[in-house]
Amino acid sequence: MNYDGKIDSDDKGEVAHYDPLAAIDEDERRSDRRTLLIVAMVTALVIAIWFVMNLTGSDRLAEKTNQAPVVTVVVPGKTNIAGRVSSTGTIGARRELPVGSVGEGGQVRRVLVEPGDWVRAGQVLAVIDRSVQTQQQASLAAQTQVSAADARLAQANLDRALKLVDRGFISKADVDRLTATRDAADARVKVARAQLGELQARTRRLSIVAPSGGLVLERNVEPGQVVNSGSGVLFSIAKGGEMELLADLSEDDLAKIALGQSAKVTPVGADRSFAGQVWQVSPVVSPQNRQGTVRIALAFAPELRPGGFASAEITSGSLVAPLLSESAILSDDKGSYVYVVSKDNKAKRRAVKTGAITPDGIAIVEGLSGSEQIVKRAGAFLSDGESVTPKLAKP
Repeated sequence: MNYDGKIDSDDKGEVAHYDPLAAIDEDERRSDRRTLLIVAMVTALVIAIWFVMNLTGSDRLAEKTNQAPVVTVVVPGKTNIAGRVSSTGTIGARRELPVGSVGEGGQVRRVLVEPGDWVRAGQVLAVIDRSVQTQQQASLAAQTQVSAADARLAQANLDRALKLVDRGFISKADVDRLTATRDAADARVKVARAQLGELQARTRRLSIVAPSGGLVLERNVEPGQVVNSGSGVLFSIAKGGEMELLADLSEDDLAKIALGQSAKVTPVGADRSFAGQVWQVSPVVSPQNRQGTVRIALAFAPELRPGGFASAEITSGSLVAPLLSESAILSDDKGSYVYVVSKDNKAKRRAVKTGAITPDGIAIVEGLSGSEQIVKRAGAFLSDGESVTPKLAKP
Protein backbone atom coordinates (compact mmCIF):
# COMPACT_ATOMS: atom_id res chain seq x y z
CA MET A 1 0.00 0.00 0.00
CA ASN A 2 1.48 3.45 -1.08
CA TYR A 3 1.32 6.60 1.04
CA ASP A 4 1.69 10.18 -0.27
CA GLY A 5 2.62 11.55 3.12
CA LYS A 6 5.82 10.84 4.97
CA ILE A 7 5.61 9.00 8.28
CA ASP A 8 8.04 9.92 11.01
CA SER A 9 8.59 8.40 14.39
CA ASP A 10 8.83 10.38 17.59
CA ASP A 11 10.97 9.62 20.60
CA LYS A 12 8.29 7.42 22.07
CA GLY A 13 8.13 5.40 18.94
CA GLU A 14 4.70 6.69 18.07
CA VAL A 15 3.95 7.39 14.46
CA ALA A 16 3.11 11.13 13.49
CA HIS A 17 0.91 11.77 10.49
CA TYR A 18 1.56 14.82 7.97
CA ASP A 19 -1.04 17.70 8.07
CA PRO A 20 -1.52 19.39 4.58
CA LEU A 21 -3.62 22.33 5.93
CA ALA A 22 -0.94 23.36 8.37
CA ALA A 23 1.63 23.49 5.58
CA ILE A 24 -0.61 25.82 3.49
CA ASP A 25 -1.06 28.24 6.42
CA GLU A 26 2.66 28.39 6.96
CA ASP A 27 3.26 29.32 3.26
CA GLU A 28 0.66 32.09 3.42
CA ARG A 29 2.27 33.56 6.51
CA ARG A 30 5.64 33.58 4.80
CA SER A 31 4.14 35.27 1.69
CA ASP A 32 2.49 37.96 3.85
CA ARG A 33 5.79 38.68 5.58
CA ARG A 34 7.54 39.08 2.20
CA THR A 35 4.78 41.43 0.96
CA LEU A 36 5.02 43.61 4.06
CA LEU A 37 8.78 43.75 3.71
CA ILE A 38 8.54 44.86 0.06
CA VAL A 39 5.94 47.57 0.87
CA ALA A 40 8.13 48.88 3.69
CA MET A 41 11.17 49.04 1.42
CA VAL A 42 9.25 50.88 -1.36
CA THR A 43 7.82 53.34 1.18
CA ALA A 44 11.26 54.03 2.59
CA LEU A 45 12.63 54.58 -0.92
CA VAL A 46 9.83 57.05 -1.84
CA ILE A 47 10.38 59.00 1.38
CA ALA A 48 14.14 59.11 0.72
CA ILE A 49 13.61 60.42 -2.83
CA TRP A 50 11.13 63.06 -1.60
CA PHE A 51 13.59 64.33 1.00
CA VAL A 52 16.43 64.44 -1.52
CA MET A 53 14.40 66.38 -4.07
CA ASN A 54 12.93 68.86 -1.60
CA LEU A 55 16.16 69.49 0.20
CA THR A 56 18.02 70.00 -3.11
CA GLY A 57 15.28 72.38 -4.42
CA SER A 58 15.39 74.34 -1.20
CA ASP A 59 19.15 74.66 -1.46
CA ARG A 60 18.87 75.90 -5.07
CA LEU A 61 16.09 78.32 -4.14
CA ALA A 62 18.18 79.64 -1.30
CA GLU A 63 21.13 79.95 -3.66
CA LYS A 64 18.99 81.87 -6.19
CA THR A 65 17.55 84.06 -3.46
CA ASN A 66 20.96 84.97 -2.18
CA GLN A 67 22.39 85.72 -5.70
CA ALA A 68 21.20 89.00 -7.41
CA PRO A 69 20.56 88.86 -11.19
CA VAL A 70 23.31 90.16 -13.45
CA VAL A 71 22.18 93.02 -15.73
CA THR A 72 24.01 94.87 -18.48
CA VAL A 73 24.19 98.62 -17.87
CA VAL A 74 25.33 101.59 -19.94
CA VAL A 75 26.36 105.14 -19.06
CA PRO A 76 24.95 107.13 -22.02
CA GLY A 77 26.60 110.50 -21.41
CA LYS A 78 25.40 113.30 -23.70
CA THR A 79 25.45 113.42 -27.48
CA ASN A 80 24.98 116.26 -29.95
CA ILE A 81 21.88 115.06 -31.81
CA ALA A 82 20.71 116.60 -35.05
CA GLY A 83 16.98 117.15 -34.74
CA ARG A 84 15.00 115.41 -37.45
CA VAL A 85 11.32 115.18 -38.20
CA SER A 86 10.20 112.25 -40.33
CA SER A 87 7.10 112.26 -42.47
CA THR A 88 5.57 110.93 -45.65
CA GLY A 89 3.66 112.64 -48.40
CA THR A 90 2.81 112.98 -52.07
CA ILE A 91 4.99 114.47 -54.80
CA GLY A 92 3.47 117.15 -57.00
CA ALA A 93 4.36 120.10 -59.20
CA ARG A 94 5.31 123.13 -57.15
CA ARG A 95 3.43 125.37 -59.59
CA GLU A 96 1.07 123.39 -61.80
CA LEU A 97 -0.29 125.38 -64.74
CA PRO A 98 -3.61 124.17 -66.19
CA VAL A 99 -3.95 125.09 -69.89
CA GLY A 100 -7.25 125.13 -71.76
CA SER A 101 -8.98 126.76 -74.70
CA VAL A 102 -9.56 130.46 -74.06
CA GLY A 103 -11.04 131.42 -77.44
CA GLU A 104 -14.21 130.60 -79.29
CA GLY A 105 -12.86 127.12 -79.85
CA GLY A 106 -13.28 124.78 -82.75
CA GLN A 107 -11.93 121.53 -84.08
CA VAL A 108 -8.40 120.56 -83.09
CA ARG A 109 -6.20 120.09 -86.15
CA ARG A 110 -2.84 119.22 -84.56
CA VAL A 111 -1.41 118.45 -81.14
CA LEU A 112 2.27 119.36 -81.02
CA VAL A 113 3.49 118.11 -77.61
CA GLU A 114 3.42 114.98 -75.47
CA PRO A 115 3.66 114.43 -71.70
CA GLY A 116 7.29 114.66 -70.64
CA ASP A 117 8.18 117.32 -73.24
CA TRP A 118 9.78 120.58 -72.19
CA VAL A 119 8.14 123.72 -73.60
CA ARG A 120 8.97 127.43 -73.55
CA ALA A 121 6.66 130.34 -72.80
CA GLY A 122 4.34 131.07 -75.75
CA GLN A 123 5.03 127.79 -77.53
CA VAL A 124 2.04 126.41 -79.45
CA LEU A 125 0.73 123.20 -77.89
CA ALA A 126 -2.25 122.54 -80.18
CA VAL A 127 -3.72 124.17 -83.31
CA ILE A 128 -7.46 124.67 -83.84
CA ASP A 129 -9.05 125.02 -87.28
CA ARG A 130 -9.21 128.70 -88.33
CA SER A 131 -10.45 128.62 -91.96
CA VAL A 132 -13.53 130.74 -91.17
CA GLN A 133 -11.53 133.27 -89.16
CA THR A 134 -9.03 133.60 -92.01
CA GLN A 135 -11.76 134.65 -94.43
CA GLN A 136 -13.20 137.08 -91.91
CA GLN A 137 -9.78 138.68 -91.53
CA ALA A 138 -9.48 139.10 -95.29
CA SER A 139 -12.91 140.78 -95.41
CA LEU A 140 -12.09 143.19 -92.60
CA ALA A 141 -8.73 144.00 -94.13
CA ALA A 142 -10.49 144.98 -97.38
CA GLN A 143 -13.00 147.11 -95.47
CA THR A 144 -10.15 148.84 -93.75
CA GLN A 145 -8.61 149.69 -97.10
CA VAL A 146 -11.95 151.07 -98.34
CA SER A 147 -12.29 153.23 -95.24
CA ALA A 148 -8.74 154.49 -95.66
CA ALA A 149 -9.44 155.42 -99.30
CA ASP A 150 -12.60 157.32 -98.27
CA ALA A 151 -10.61 159.13 -95.63
CA ARG A 152 -7.96 160.21 -98.16
CA LEU A 153 -10.64 161.50 -100.56
CA ALA A 154 -12.34 163.45 -97.78
CA GLN A 155 -9.00 164.99 -96.80
CA ALA A 156 -8.28 166.01 -100.43
CA ASN A 157 -11.72 167.64 -100.80
CA LEU A 158 -11.15 169.59 -97.61
CA ASP A 159 -7.72 170.77 -98.76
CA ARG A 160 -9.14 172.09 -102.08
CA ALA A 161 -11.99 173.84 -100.31
CA LEU A 162 -9.62 175.63 -97.96
CA LYS A 163 -7.75 177.06 -100.93
CA LEU A 164 -10.98 178.45 -102.39
CA VAL A 165 -12.29 180.07 -99.24
CA ASP A 166 -10.12 183.18 -99.62
CA ARG A 167 -11.38 183.70 -103.14
CA GLY A 168 -14.98 183.54 -102.03
CA PHE A 169 -15.95 180.49 -104.05
CA ILE A 170 -16.54 178.29 -100.97
CA SER A 171 -18.52 179.41 -97.96
CA LYS A 172 -17.53 178.79 -94.37
CA ALA A 173 -20.43 176.34 -94.02
CA ASP A 174 -19.09 174.23 -96.89
CA VAL A 175 -15.70 174.03 -95.21
CA ASP A 176 -17.28 172.85 -91.96
CA ARG A 177 -19.23 170.20 -93.83
CA LEU A 178 -16.12 168.93 -95.62
CA THR A 179 -14.21 168.89 -92.33
CA ALA A 180 -16.89 166.76 -90.71
CA THR A 181 -16.84 164.41 -93.69
CA ARG A 182 -13.06 164.05 -93.37
CA ASP A 183 -13.32 163.35 -89.60
CA ALA A 184 -16.01 160.73 -90.11
CA ALA A 185 -13.90 159.00 -92.74
CA ASP A 186 -10.91 158.92 -90.36
CA ALA A 187 -13.12 157.48 -87.63
CA ARG A 188 -14.35 154.73 -89.96
CA VAL A 189 -10.74 153.81 -90.69
CA LYS A 190 -10.03 153.46 -86.96
CA VAL A 191 -13.13 151.35 -86.47
CA ALA A 192 -12.19 149.04 -89.34
CA ARG A 193 -8.66 148.66 -88.06
CA ALA A 194 -9.90 147.92 -84.54
CA GLN A 195 -12.30 145.28 -85.85
CA LEU A 196 -9.49 143.71 -87.85
CA GLY A 197 -7.23 143.73 -84.82
CA GLU A 198 -9.91 142.14 -82.67
CA LEU A 199 -10.46 139.33 -85.17
CA GLN A 200 -6.72 138.75 -85.47
CA ALA A 201 -6.44 138.48 -81.67
CA ARG A 202 -9.32 136.00 -81.54
CA THR A 203 -7.68 133.98 -84.28
CA ARG A 204 -4.42 133.90 -82.37
CA ARG A 205 -6.27 132.65 -79.30
CA LEU A 206 -7.36 129.63 -81.28
CA SER A 207 -3.82 128.34 -80.84
CA ILE A 208 -3.38 126.78 -77.41
CA VAL A 209 -0.01 128.03 -76.12
CA ALA A 210 2.09 127.48 -73.01
CA PRO A 211 1.70 130.34 -70.51
CA SER A 212 5.17 129.64 -69.13
CA GLY A 213 8.13 127.37 -69.75
CA GLY A 214 8.12 124.01 -68.02
CA LEU A 215 7.48 120.28 -68.19
CA VAL A 216 4.30 118.94 -69.79
CA LEU A 217 2.62 116.62 -67.28
CA GLU A 218 -0.72 115.83 -68.93
CA ARG A 219 -2.30 115.93 -72.39
CA ASN A 220 -6.10 115.62 -72.52
CA VAL A 221 -6.85 116.47 -76.16
CA GLU A 222 -6.65 114.66 -79.50
CA PRO A 223 -6.84 115.80 -83.14
CA GLY A 224 -10.43 116.04 -84.38
CA GLN A 225 -11.76 116.89 -80.92
CA VAL A 226 -13.98 119.97 -80.69
CA VAL A 227 -12.96 122.24 -77.83
CA ASN A 228 -14.08 125.54 -76.38
CA SER A 229 -13.73 127.56 -73.20
CA GLY A 230 -15.81 125.00 -71.31
CA SER A 231 -13.74 121.97 -72.31
CA GLY A 232 -11.67 122.03 -69.13
CA VAL A 233 -7.93 121.42 -68.78
CA LEU A 234 -6.32 120.25 -72.02
CA PHE A 235 -2.69 120.37 -70.86
CA SER A 236 -1.00 120.49 -67.47
CA ILE A 237 2.48 122.01 -67.13
CA ALA A 238 4.87 122.05 -64.18
CA LYS A 239 6.29 125.56 -64.23
CA GLY A 240 10.05 125.38 -64.62
CA GLY A 241 9.87 121.63 -63.96
CA GLU A 242 9.97 122.33 -60.22
CA MET A 243 8.49 119.72 -57.90
CA GLU A 244 7.53 119.61 -54.23
CA LEU A 245 6.58 117.16 -51.51
CA LEU A 246 3.40 117.76 -49.54
CA ALA A 247 4.21 116.28 -46.12
CA ASP A 248 1.61 116.07 -43.34
CA LEU A 249 2.94 116.66 -39.80
CA SER A 250 1.39 116.59 -36.36
CA GLU A 251 0.97 119.77 -34.35
CA ASP A 252 4.07 119.00 -32.25
CA ASP A 253 6.28 118.38 -35.28
CA LEU A 254 4.80 121.33 -37.15
CA ALA A 255 5.98 123.65 -34.38
CA LYS A 256 9.58 122.50 -34.96
CA ILE A 257 9.62 123.42 -38.66
CA ALA A 258 10.69 126.80 -40.07
CA LEU A 259 11.04 128.16 -43.60
CA GLY A 260 14.35 127.38 -45.26
CA GLN A 261 15.12 124.20 -43.31
CA SER A 262 16.74 121.49 -45.39
CA ALA A 263 15.14 118.12 -46.04
CA LYS A 264 15.98 114.77 -47.62
CA VAL A 265 13.27 113.20 -49.78
CA THR A 266 13.28 109.55 -50.87
CA PRO A 267 10.65 108.49 -53.42
CA VAL A 268 9.23 104.99 -53.23
CA GLY A 269 11.22 102.72 -55.53
CA ALA A 270 14.12 105.15 -55.94
CA ASP A 271 17.65 104.13 -54.98
CA ARG A 272 18.70 107.61 -53.90
CA SER A 273 17.44 110.63 -51.99
CA PHE A 274 16.99 114.20 -53.16
CA ALA A 275 17.80 117.42 -51.34
CA GLY A 276 14.93 119.81 -50.74
CA GLN A 277 14.02 122.90 -48.75
CA VAL A 278 10.94 123.86 -46.79
CA TRP A 279 9.35 126.79 -48.63
CA GLN A 280 5.91 126.87 -47.01
CA VAL A 281 4.49 125.79 -43.65
CA SER A 282 0.74 125.50 -43.37
CA PRO A 283 -0.72 128.32 -41.25
CA VAL A 284 -3.67 126.13 -40.25
CA VAL A 285 -4.14 122.67 -38.74
CA SER A 286 -6.85 120.33 -39.97
CA PRO A 287 -9.52 119.86 -37.27
CA GLN A 288 -10.17 116.33 -38.55
CA ASN A 289 -6.70 114.78 -38.10
CA ARG A 290 -4.86 117.57 -36.21
CA GLN A 291 -2.19 117.77 -38.89
CA GLY A 292 -0.72 120.53 -41.01
CA THR A 293 1.05 120.46 -44.38
CA VAL A 294 4.69 121.32 -45.01
CA ARG A 295 5.70 121.96 -48.63
CA ILE A 296 9.25 120.95 -49.55
CA ALA A 297 10.63 122.40 -52.81
CA LEU A 298 12.58 120.01 -55.06
CA ALA A 299 14.54 120.50 -58.24
CA PHE A 300 13.50 118.49 -61.28
CA ALA A 301 14.61 114.87 -61.44
CA PRO A 302 13.15 112.03 -63.54
CA GLU A 303 12.56 109.98 -60.39
CA LEU A 304 10.28 112.66 -58.93
CA ARG A 305 6.95 111.81 -60.49
CA PRO A 306 3.89 113.87 -59.53
CA GLY A 307 1.39 111.76 -57.63
CA GLY A 308 4.08 109.44 -56.33
CA PHE A 309 4.65 108.62 -52.67
CA ALA A 310 7.84 109.59 -50.81
CA SER A 311 9.30 109.83 -47.31
CA ALA A 312 11.07 112.89 -45.95
CA GLU A 313 13.48 113.72 -43.15
CA ILE A 314 13.44 117.40 -42.23
CA THR A 315 16.33 118.88 -40.27
CA SER A 316 14.89 120.78 -37.29
CA GLY A 317 17.91 122.04 -35.36
CA SER A 318 20.05 120.09 -32.87
CA LEU A 319 20.09 119.26 -29.16
CA VAL A 320 22.51 117.80 -26.60
CA ALA A 321 20.95 114.87 -24.72
CA PRO A 322 21.55 111.28 -23.60
CA LEU A 323 21.02 108.68 -26.31
CA LEU A 324 19.68 105.22 -25.42
CA SER A 325 18.89 102.10 -27.40
CA GLU A 326 15.26 101.15 -27.81
CA SER A 327 15.71 98.08 -25.56
CA ALA A 328 16.56 100.29 -22.57
CA ILE A 329 13.34 102.32 -22.75
CA LEU A 330 10.15 100.79 -21.38
CA SER A 331 6.61 102.15 -21.30
CA ASP A 332 3.27 101.50 -19.65
CA ASP A 333 0.11 103.43 -18.92
CA LYS A 334 2.15 105.89 -16.82
CA GLY A 335 4.50 106.74 -19.69
CA SER A 336 8.08 105.98 -20.69
CA TYR A 337 10.67 104.96 -18.08
CA VAL A 338 14.07 103.34 -17.58
CA TYR A 339 15.75 101.44 -14.74
CA VAL A 340 18.64 103.30 -13.10
CA VAL A 341 21.09 101.24 -11.00
CA SER A 342 21.82 103.11 -7.76
CA LYS A 343 25.06 103.06 -5.74
CA ASP A 344 23.74 100.23 -3.57
CA ASN A 345 23.05 98.16 -6.73
CA LYS A 346 19.29 98.49 -6.73
CA ALA A 347 17.25 98.98 -9.90
CA LYS A 348 15.17 102.14 -9.54
CA ARG A 349 12.43 103.10 -11.97
CA ARG A 350 12.73 106.61 -13.40
CA ALA A 351 10.28 108.37 -15.71
CA VAL A 352 11.77 109.91 -18.87
CA LYS A 353 10.60 111.88 -21.88
CA THR A 354 11.80 110.74 -25.29
CA GLY A 355 12.69 112.98 -28.21
CA ALA A 356 14.18 112.50 -31.66
CA ILE A 357 14.61 108.98 -33.04
CA THR A 358 17.95 108.50 -34.78
CA PRO A 359 19.71 105.48 -36.33
CA ASP A 360 21.91 105.34 -33.18
CA GLY A 361 19.10 105.43 -30.64
CA ILE A 362 16.41 107.55 -29.02
CA ALA A 363 17.13 110.92 -27.42
CA ILE A 364 16.08 111.42 -23.79
CA VAL A 365 15.11 115.06 -23.40
CA GLU A 366 13.94 114.86 -19.78
CA GLY A 367 14.69 112.62 -16.79
CA LEU A 368 18.40 111.79 -17.19
CA SER A 369 21.67 113.68 -16.85
CA GLY A 370 23.68 111.09 -18.79
CA SER A 371 25.93 110.00 -15.90
CA GLU A 372 23.58 107.29 -14.55
CA GLN A 373 23.95 103.56 -15.04
CA ILE A 374 20.97 102.49 -17.15
CA VAL A 375 19.82 98.90 -17.53
CA LYS A 376 20.33 98.22 -21.21
CA ARG A 377 18.24 95.05 -21.59
CA ALA A 378 15.83 92.84 -19.66
CA GLY A 379 14.36 95.79 -17.76
CA ALA A 380 10.91 94.33 -18.27
CA PHE A 381 11.84 91.45 -15.93
CA LEU A 382 12.92 93.72 -13.06
CA SER A 383 10.87 95.31 -10.32
CA ASP A 384 11.38 98.69 -8.71
CA GLY A 385 13.97 98.42 -5.91
CA GLU A 386 15.21 94.95 -6.86
CA SER A 387 18.87 94.16 -6.11
CA VAL A 388 20.99 93.54 -9.22
CA THR A 389 24.58 92.89 -10.16
CA PRO A 390 25.50 95.52 -12.80
CA LYS A 391 27.82 94.64 -15.66
CA LEU A 392 29.04 97.61 -17.71
CA ALA A 393 28.54 97.10 -21.44
CA LYS A 394 31.51 97.46 -23.73
CA PRO A 395 31.47 100.67 -25.80
